[in-house]
Amino acid sequence: MNAKKASESRIVNTAQVLSCDLNNYNTLFGGILMKKLDDAATLSARRHSRVKECVTASTDSIDFLYPIHQTDSVCVESFVTYTGKTSMEIFCKVIAEDIGTGERRVAATAFLTFVALDENKKPVPVPGVIPETEEEKFLYETAKERAEIRKLRRKKSKELAAYISLEKPWDK
Repeated sequence: MNAKKASESRIVNTAQVLSCDLNNYNTLFGGILMKKLDDAATLSARRHSRVKECVTASTDSIDFLYPIHQTDSVCVESFVTYTGKTSMEIFCKVIAEDIGTGERRVAATAFLTFVALDENKKPVPVPGVIPETEEEKFLYETAKERAEIRKLRRKKSKELAAYISLEKPWDK
């Protein structure tokens, strides 16, 4: 399976911020941004793996750096930064642009992991990644450390799950 350039998986989606997207602070709801990130990352994963279905294995982090206002456009850019055998790390950046002034800022960043599935819902191998730009190279070179942290966090989450009660609080 031939490796693919990171740019081949790039998805760019720009939208205006509508009043119905705002929270009580008059900034973009975090949940709406999270959906935009997941949507873009899903397309990047599918574009890279060329399979019908990719599922979110984890959302490692979403760092909200600056608020996004109704006067902004919001641009979500995503691409595959690193792959394992069947998994793909996707980096997303959110650029907010004040439409009136043209001032741009990185409003958020996120890392998500997806797994490519076959028609029987079983993981399938994915191509490697060829980074080209400085940004892509930096993300590629730092991905193994994030993968180790992800693996440890997943182990800890499973340990925690063993202690979590399945009883309904109202049945006690």
